Amino acid sequence: MTAQCVMVLGTTSGAGKSWLTTALCRHYARQGLKVAPFKAQNMSNNARVVGPHAPPLRGSLPPVWSDFPWGGPAGNCVSGGEIGSAQYFQALAANAIPDVRMNPLLLKPERDTHSQVVLMGQVSAELTDLPWRGRSLRVWPQIAAALDALRAENDVVVIEGAGSPAEINLSSSDIVNMRVALHCNAACLLVTDIDRGGAFAHLYGTWALLPENERALIKGYVLNKFRGDASLLAPAPQMLQDLTGIPTVATLPMWWHHGLPEEDGVFDDRSVAKGAVNMTVAVIAYPRISNLDEFQPLKNIPGLRLQWVRSPSELAALQPTDWIILPGSKHTTGDLAWLRTQGLDAAVAAHAGRGGAVLGVCGGLQMLGEALIDTHGIDGNAPGLGLLPLVTVFAEDKTVRHTETRFAADLYSGLGAGTPSPWAALAGVTVAGYEIHHGQTQQHVAMAAAGDVALAVLPDGLGWQNATGNVLGVYLHGLFEDAQVLQALFGTKLNGPVPTLDTVFDGLADYIEQHFAPQVLERLIAPL
Repeated sequence: MTAQCVMVLGTTSGAGKSWLTTALCRHYARQGLKVAPFKAQNMSNNARVVGPHAPPLRGSLPPVWSDFPWGGPAGNCVSGGEIGSAQYFQALAANAIPDVRMNPLLLKPERDTHSQVVLMGQVSAELTDLPWRGRSLRVWPQIAAALDALRAENDVVVIEGAGSPAEINLSSSDIVNMRVALHCNAACLLVTDIDRGGAFAHLYGTWALLPENERALIKGYVLNKFRGDASLLAPAPQMLQDLTGIPTVATLPMWWHHGLPEEDGVFDDRSVAKGAVNMTVAVIAYPRISNLDEFQPLKNIPGLRLQWVRSPSELAALQPTDWIILPGSKHTTGDLAWLRTQGLDAAVAAHAGRGGAVLGVCGGLQMLGEALIDTHGIDGNAPGLGLLPLVTVFAEDKTVRHTETRFAADLYSGLGAGTPSPWAALAGVTVAGYEIHHGQTQQHVAMAAAGDVALAVLPDGLGWQNATGNVLGVYLHGLFEDAQVLQALFGTKLNGPVPTLDTVFDGLADYIEQHFAPQVLERLIAPL
């Protein structure tokens, strides 16, 4: 088969490309079609670990990708590669197994003028050292091969662009927008954020800056985040069509809480809990936070407020029944130093001392221990927060793998009668997630000899709990994206099923099916 390709372009970053691509993936999958997402290049520190595909791609860039280092089974783990989280969610929406071809090039910013480069799921030191413009010629063969392989295996490939296709300073080295569209003759939608103002100028300006052969691929304009009476838009859509020959095919009303994690991990401080608030989950938002989008499913839990915290006063207002989460970090010791500078270390310790729940994920787990030791120059040495009797040593090699495991059946139950551990419901629960870490964490030998021992709640050093049961640290990302974990933690409180990502995907598809003009979505995939 050779897939029909639909591409979502935007007039700017943040116009709505990612969520619209996700919605289209679920829409076409619901038609019984085999669907895959694709984004040639993504820039984000929000990544997911995915599994291998077969056969491996061949390309011209050294090293020759004759054999991916998946490694095969290791206990319950399978090694894998990294892709942007947006493409991971899009694959789930498409009912497809995520793999590295769906996002062949991932840029992970480390500072304003430097990014780590991940090609076909693996970090490439050679590409990382290349200048921006010199990189595109080297990687295009792998990008084109990845897209062609997906087209050969699917009925529809839904492609997400990046930024704007009319960034004329970058057009000569473009590998993510119109070069991709031309390569697969994609039917393109151009989406704009009308809430920002200037939407029609954005659409017309983008069209005007494209050459004629690229304009011909644009099949419709989409006005996103509209507030008010749509009839007031007239006569602008018709005037724009008269100027460009392209119709406006959808006006999408503003929708704050669609439930999909925001691309780039945008903090949505305007969000409120669904229904009366009976619990707050405070996530420490340190400067180099990574994979913060994995907490989005908590925002979909009725009665739960997700709060991004940057000051001790915000933590002081929490109740013992509320949670604090220390998320992952791109630079653990740097974020730990920031946390201390803000006085958040004492605030976290005070909450834990009151019996409040504290969860550390990956870098957050490392922070909760006694010490972080770095002999390879990976992250730096630092004392930990001392809430778990653990020591983390940074290994030279990075662990990147998808993991399925099970929580121990004997989790600590809590401080005593009437004060149960918030994590007790996880006992015996099977969980699937992913690991991205250099650190390897074990018991502090001297503290363990003195009787201060953490309970290993996940095998292979993946999870630890303190003796009073309220502090938990895990290396496993994606805990709250697992339906079984959500049901265990919140199902009793809700007296029924907990909202999951699958619920979100169906809601997105319902939304575009309601607001797109009739037959537009069908015409986009009609054979040429």
